[in-house]
Amino acid sequence: MAPLHYFSLKKDFQLMKKSKKPLTIPQLFIERVHKNNENQLLGWVEHEDVKFFSQKEYWSRVKFLCLGLAQLGVKKGDKVAILAKTSKEWHLFDLSLLCLGAVVVPIYPSYEGDDLTYILEHSEAKFVIAENVYQLQKITPLLKSQKIRHCCLIQIEQDVKAEFAHCSFYEQVISDAKANNADSDAGFLSLCQNILEEDLATIIYTSGTTGEPKGAMITHGAIIAMLENIYTGLKGHLSSKDRTLTFLPLSHVLGRCDSLIGLKFNLQNVYAESLEKVIDNITIAQPTIMIAVPRIFEKIFEGVHQKVAAEDLIKKNVFKWAVKASEIYFSKIDNDRAPKTIEILQRNLAYKLVFQKIYLRFGGKIRFFVSGGAPLSEEVIQFLRYCNLTVLEGYGLTETIAPCAVNPVNKQIPGTVGLPLGDVQIKFEPDGEILIKTKAMFHGYYKNPKETEAVLSDGWFRTGDIGELNSHGYLKITDRKKDIIITSGGKNIAPQKIEGLLKIHTEISQAIIIGDKRKYLTALIFIEKTSFADRLESMGLDRHASLEKICQKSEVQKIIKDLLDQTNEKLASFEKIKDFRLVPMEPSVDNGMLTPSLKIRRKIVLTELKDLIDSMY
Repeated sequence: MAPLHYFSLKKDFQLMKKSKKPLTIPQLFIERVHKNNENQLLGWVEHEDVKFFSQKEYWSRVKFLCLGLAQLGVKKGDKVAILAKTSKEWHLFDLSLLCLGAVVVPIYPSYEGDDLTYILEHSEAKFVIAENVYQLQKITPLLKSQKIRHCCLIQIEQDVKAEFAHCSFYEQVISDAKANNADSDAGFLSLCQNILEEDLATIIYTSGTTGEPKGAMITHGAIIAMLENIYTGLKGHLSSKDRTLTFLPLSHVLGRCDSLIGLKFNLQNVYAESLEKVIDNITIAQPTIMIAVPRIFEKIFEGVHQKVAAEDLIKKNVFKWAVKASEIYFSKIDNDRAPKTIEILQRNLAYKLVFQKIYLRFGGKIRFFVSGGAPLSEEVIQFLRYCNLTVLEGYGLTETIAPCAVNPVNKQIPGTVGLPLGDVQIKFEPDGEILIKTKAMFHGYYKNPKETEAVLSDGWFRTGDIGELNSHGYLKITDRKKDIIITSGGKNIAPQKIEGLLKIHTEISQAIIIGDKRKYLTALIFIEKTSFADRLESMGLDRHASLEKICQKSEVQKIIKDLLDQTNEKLASFEKIKDFRLVPMEPSVDNGMLTPSLKIRRKIVLTELKDLIDSMY
């Protein structure tokens, strides 16, 4: 294969290499494409097939988007917001803006109204990359008032141009740049060369489970350090033969990590069509690794158990036997004991009869998942393990640019988030709060020195999480510091532990434990409507019955009461749940009860459902 034109620019490329390792995202991108002109890095699912850009096309699109955005007036240091769902175009704009030296401000596409306006105005964004006219309409007042100078749409919709003079389109930006840049490689490299390790790359606003969102300032050097830490932790377990399926919101720090990891490991990043189509896309894309949040795995677990519940008695018993056989086998493996021959044979048969079908549903090539963003129950991890689906649970925050600890590929301990990655150091305050120090650290909160000072001290970041190290040196998160319940009797209780036990049951989608400054614990329970589908008729309800009507049924109340009683048997006396209420609605991003990364907004739920809570006391 003949070298591409940009490979001949040895002099310009050498200007980028001021150190043995890249220090900025532009340096990493150029080095990756320069070293590798054959392996296709960027792909997407379309029409039930996986398509890829050639390396030449990948380079070309990033280059001309960068030059085109510069033509539109974007300069180094300008804040540019991206308001769109996860897609290859999101990644291309992100990379192009970082190569230009702009500061990318990712915004969840579900945001609107005050939340959206706050982030745009607080970040001082002057340019917006919007997915479509729907997203454009959200920022129309800011465009007309000229607080936003220009908007670029990813999806081409020609009728927009008549209404908005300051609006352009993805393909148009590229074609205009091609027409106006005769020596495009030199111009692009000149812009990239101007980016420094300490330059601000992005401001990521926390999704705000409590309070107003804060903008975490992250430099190019910090992102490179994060990728280097992952490389150190997973070196030898990831290669150019690997493929990820990217579907998490790129507005979330974990999704952003997923989108950039291919540049470090030379692996293929394939973008799913949408979050809703992920399961179908897995079969098509056949990824070898995937990064996801716990709710995805919980949905898999719930779906399997719901399907089994609808089967006949013989199939139910086969499933129970397969689970038990796998449990015995892996229990011995975990305790460094050799399973008996009969136990090995039973485990192999259990896999072939039951679990192999689940594994193949994920494309048949998955080597491991990485889970982060919230705790994942040990029962879910173990069940997926029976299906030969290894889950590496990890830990990280927006402020640590996603992963700072992860379970190793060769030794996972369910219930922990693994070992520190790379240069990550961990220590604990007397109350158990986790403190972290690493080069992969945010630079502070944008225009918020008070909050910055509250969480950063001598390079150590106060995470707000409570945890401990087990005897193997693995980190275990026990709760959020602010979520710790202190009963009126003085007992300190970690609600996440109890909530995790409740969510194991397929009938419960979310649970919130109450009890701070009160005599005893109670629970708000959100039910999983689909779990009751086969039982509605016997309750005198049709399958379209509302959640409110379902929650009112005494049969449903009894089912949940029995599940709480089962959970209470596993708890200490002061942790037991004395009462509960079913919440007749589904928590969602739209009603404000879930963050865009699918975590409960505890503060909002407690405020909205205050009367329901008070009725239990």
